[in-house]
Formats: sequence, structure tokens, C-alpha cells
Amino acid sequence: MNGGGEEVDFEIGIVVPKKSSNDEDLSVDGVEVLVEELRKAGLVIERVQGLSDEFIKLAAPLETLGRVAAEITLKKRTKIGMDLAFEWEEVDAFVRQPDGSLFSWSERFRCYRHLIYGILNCGKSSYLLRSHGKEFHWNVGESLLMKLESEGIVKRVFPLHVETTRKRLLRNWALNWWDFTEQPINEIQSYFGTKIATYFAFLGMYTRWMLFPAVLGVVVQLVDFGSLQLLVLPVFFICVTLWAIIFFQFWKRKNSALLARWQLGSVPELDEGGKLLGIEGDPVQIPVEFLRNPGTDIMKVKKNFQRNEWFGFLMRFRNDAIIILSIICLQLPFELAYAHLYEIIGSDIAKFGLTAIYLVAIQYFTQIGGRISVRLIKKENNRCSEYQANSLVYKVYYPNHVIIWNCEQK
Repeated sequence: MNGGGEEVDFEIGIVVPKKSSNDEDLSVDGVEVLVEELRKAGLVIERVQGLSDEFIKLAAPLETLGRVAAEITLKKRTKIGMDLAFEWEEVDAFVRQPDGSLFSWSERFRCYRHLIYGILNCGKSSYLLRSHGKEFHWNVGESLLMKLESEGIVKRVFPLHVETTRKRLLRNWALNWWDFTEQPINEIQSYFGTKIATYFAFLGMYTRWMLFPAVLGVVVQLVDFGSLQLLVLPVFFICVTLWAIIFFQFWKRKNSALLARWQLGSVPELDEGGKLLGIEGDPVQIPVEFLRNPGTDIMKVKKNFQRNEWFGFLMRFRNDAIIILSIICLQLPFELAYAHLYEIIGSDIAKFGLTAIYLVAIQYFTQIGGRISVRLIKKENNRCSEYQANSLVYKVYYPNHVIIWNCEQK
């Protein structure tokens, strides 16, 4: 949809068998009755003959979708920032999509579904229908499309590609080789949905941010630092770890900005203060709910919150210490043993076999270390998933880089 009401695009397809020459009475033909009812509902129809099936393409003018949206009380964001039930007469008061259209694809799909499945037998008796050698009754209050699906007449209902939009995205996005990190995110979100648009937004940002570790890796590989060579790789892995943490923070900011632009809200995490107060919901509302309970001892709750917060810090320190001691007491001796055996073995074949065993063992150690890290994180009193993700980075990402550093040294 272009949002202007002047031009429509076919967006829904219905697959039915091709009509045989024996079907002559069109007044009782199930497919013909369906097509006629769809026209009465305000849909634009185009029929395309295939090899064995017939494709009924459906499009809806903007006014038709608007009337249906008002009928199903679709909630939309207004220009004053409130979500209200849509009204066609007040269409100018509602915010349009970033691409200029009035409804998103998910909203249009809801309207289409209500239209095509909302064709009911409103008469006082059932209708006898025939199609492709079958006879069946369309009962009172029954959906015509669901009846045809149950009888096997309608094989499939599916969304269609909008060719104008698809070709524009193909030209400006998929085949745009010059700006390979620039993407029309708003058009992608409007056409493919939020999930796919978020994936490609992350992929584009990740590709741009990879420039820093790539350049740093080339410098580490090509430049000879002399006596400081032993310190180069540890510094490199520390820089990459810090880069990953900063990247995650900036991505969360961008993701929140995209959700706000697409008029999608995110559910805030319940922090530890809410758990202590026994209140579920938005942490911003906790003080209000807290004040409404006059029997609550403020100082007691504050002390409980502080005690729980310090206990969380101690748990975090303990878990980090466990990971560091595991690296020193378990991983380091294993690395030293491998390095010693690698030096004393003279055969290249034996060295190759030892390296293969070493890599296989490292894979198992990494999996075990990851599982232990996840269990340790579950024991921590992290306020939200953000703190859990940061803790996981420290516990899993850094030991893996230590392993890679040891491999490079050898």
C-alpha cells in the first residue's frame, strides 16, 4: 500500500483448483460464490490461471482497510502520543508509518484476515454449494472461507509479494554494492517486519564496528614490537573484549531508538527493588505503589534492599574469583603440559596429532566452562538481563581469548 488511497497492491493470494468444464451452474459454485462475496466486502480481485490451480489475488483500497480497522477497534498511535482505537473519520490524527503508509503489514494482515474469514451466512437457512464434484452446505453463521478450506476447495491462503516494493528493495538494498553497510531499515521493517529488520540493522552495525578489530588485528600481525611482542596478544584480546562490551551497549541504544521509531514498546525488566517490595510491573511505578501501602516500614525495606544489593556484589566477586582460579589452576597447567610435550616431541606427525587432541579437548573445556558460567550467573542477584549479559561476557569471552592467545603463541 502506498498510503494514498489511489493505488492498491495485491497482498493476499487464495489457491483453488482450476474450474473444470463440467461446472456450469455458477450460482452454486463455491469458488464463484466466494469471489462474489469478496467483491461485496470491498476487495479488488484478480484471477490468474495456473497449470493445475487458480490463484485469486486480493487487494484492498485504503478506505476499506480503514473501515475494517475501525470495526475491529485496532489500536494505533496518535500524533499526541497516545494509543487509541482507530477511527476512519479521524484518520489525520493517527501517525503514519516511516515509509508513509497508514497501516503496517501486520495491521493490514489483521484487516485482511477479518475481511476474508468474516464472510458469514447471515441468512435464515443453509445454502447448497457445489464445486469440483463435491456438494456441501454452507450453514447459518458459518465462515465461507473456512468451509471451503475444510472441504479442500481452498488449498492455501498466503501473503503475496508487492512487486513494486520488492523491486525497489532489490535495487536500493540487495544490489546496492557501493553502500554495502547502508540499509533502508524503515522500508525493510515495513515490508518484512520488525524481526527481520532488527536482524539486518544489527548486521549492518556489526559490520561497520568490525573495522576496529580488523585494523587492530592487521597491525598486530604485521608489526614487529620487539621485546614487547609477548604483551601484544594479551593487550589485543583485552581491547577486543572492551570493544565487544562497548558494541553491546551502543547496539542496545540503537535497538531502543529503532523500536521507538517503529512505535513499538519494550517491557521493562523488573529490578531487585521491585522483587523486594513484592511489586510486579514497571520499576518506575514502584514508588507510587509503595506509597499506597501505608503499612510498609520504609527503613526496613531500604535496609533489605541494600543488604540484597551488597550480597549480589559479593556473589559476583565470588563467581569471578572462581573463574579466574579455574583458569590458573586448571587451564594453565593443561596449557603448560601441552607446550612442554610439543617442544620435546620431534616428529611432525606426532605434533600434528597432539595439536588435534589439544583442539578437541579445548572444545569440551569451553563447553563445560560455558555451562558452569551460566549456572554461576543464575546464582547472582543481577538486577536485569543486561547485568547478566555483561557478567556472561566476562566469564566466557575472556577465557576463550586466553585459549586463542595460547594457540597463537604456539
